Amino acid sequence: MLVGELTASPAPTILLPPMLEETVQILANDRDSDLYFRLVVRAPRVAPLVQPGQFAHVRVLPMKATLLRRPFSIFQVAGDTFSILYKAVGQGTEVLSRMPPGEELSVIGPLGRGFTVPQPGAETPLLVAGGYGMAAMYLLAQRSPQRGIVFVGGRRRVDILCEDEFRALGWQVRVATEDGSHGEMGLVTQPLLAELRRGTDGKKLFACGPTPMLKAVGKIADEFQLPAELSMDEHMCCGVGVCLTCVIPVKAGDGWEYQRTCTEGPVFDSRQVAWEVEK
Repeated sequence: MLVGELTASPAPTILLPPMLEETVQILANDRDSDLYFRLVVRAPRVAPLVQPGQFAHVRVLPMKATLLRRPFSIFQVAGDTFSILYKAVGQGTEVLSRMPPGEELSVIGPLGRGFTVPQPGAETPLLVAGGYGMAAMYLLAQRSPQRGIVFVGGRRRVDILCEDEFRALGWQVRVATEDGSHGEMGLVTQPLLAELRRGTDGKKLFACGPTPMLKAVGKIADEFQLPAELSMDEHMCCGVGVCLTCVIPVKAGDGWEYQRTCTEGPVFDSRQVAWEVEK
């Protein structure tokens, strides 16, 4: 294979997690904050399969002319239900925000490779999230036998989500906002660096959020020689590995190759990502 060659799959024998298509019923669809909504659906086939960091590809059935689904990180799972946090930013999510309980959605899920859940007695997890990235990390915190610290950042207070949920799990939560309206003023990497300078033994980083934040966390992991898993923030179309829209460059031997965030990811070892390569 040529270095930098675009491949549909770097490892044809790779076993993908199970995924299903299911028509799900909306149980609740409420405003969570000024900007975000919390959607809960009954999905008896999909919900039991969900692993931390995976996502669902949702089609809003009332939008009959719309072919493309929309990917959403799975926030919480309870029995045969799962929930997502979303922001009404376009036509699809605007229609979704007006759908009442009882209506139905088409879902493909759970999709993607998620986070590695820490084992008992293993590394202490440090979770780093930017804005809606918090939603992708809740299940990791809930299912981890090791309690750690959640670092969450946003531009303003309204962008900070899920604080109470993480604290209810027994995790420390440290907040940074760029305008100083909540928590420490500045970027989320500032309290993270302060914590790591106090000691790094037995710690592992997990991150989800905007690409610049992920790149910064990857650099910090390299600087402190810590393991890190990053949920890469890439635009997706098909969500099942066919269209190659969501590829990112990853290291391969002495060069690099493309891998799909919807199937080989969205979670990658930070040491894999070839940040120096332009897409």
